[in-house]
Amino acid sequence: MKRALWCLFAVTSVGYASPWEKVAAPSVAPAQSVGSYANGCLIGGKALPLDGEGYQILRSQNRRNFAHPSTINFIETLSQQAYSQFQRNLLVADMSLPRGGQFSSGHTSHQTGLDIDIWLQLDKSPWSDNQLKKPQPKSLVDLDYYALREDRWLPEHFELFKLTALQPDVARIFIHPVIKKQLCEQETGNSDWLQKVRPWWGHHYHMHVRLHCPEGSPDCREQKSPPKGDGCGVELTSWFPNSVPVKKPEKTVQTKPKPRPKKIMPPQCQPLIANVSQEN
Repeated sequence: MKRALWCLFAVTSVGYASPWEKVAAPSVAPAQSVGSYANGCLIGGKALPLDGEGYQILRSQNRRNFAHPSTINFIETLSQQAYSQFQRNLLVADMSLPRGGQFSSGHTSHQTGLDIDIWLQLDKSPWSDNQLKKPQPKSLVDLDYYALREDRWLPEHFELFKLTALQPDVARIFIHPVIKKQLCEQETGNSDWLQKVRPWWGHHYHMHVRLHCPEGSPDCREQKSPPKGDGCGVELTSWFPNSVPVKKPEKTVQTKPKPRPKKIMPPQCQPLIANVSQEN
């Protein structure tokens, strides 16, 4: 069931060309994140500068390096802190499109300028332009054996997750269950920060950082808070194969599944792409 949910979370309609990807520039207006993370838009967004301190941008040619200004400030601050501690650049991947909205592939979230993908290849040397344009991911998880790739796990990984989770702007960090397990085992002190680290399929070579709705965005919809506790017990165990006995389901009368409700775009978002054909 969770694998099916992952598919819904990560992949949008095949062959669908999103009008949001046709807009090359953000709108000129006071910054606002509108709607929910998976059904919304970005007003007055900013681009993360290509030449920054402590980070590099992956696939900048795709124009997915836009976000709410508070998110830009978050990344710049986190990158500087991480570089000061580890002397390694962060690799920033997908954020949002210039005006947010839906991608044609890769994500159903990242629509309001508050989501950031950060790859977990903490190399000492900066990447070349070719590496940045055509990056090759390295998983921290052996997906066949559902185990951590210990040859790729660094002490800096633990410190980066903790540094990120302790930032007050962070609402969630999505990561593969195997990596969450490693973080739980390494933390020997206060584990409250691990509440924000949420297990989810697919995030085995990058972490997906999600920020709270910023000030000045009254129409931004927060996600429900994570369950209480650090999530290192039964909740985490349930993500591992064969870890929870499966009861034989009782016979039930089959019924037709109810159709999913159609997402209605917030009214503030439609004008952002109303004149796409004239702008391109």
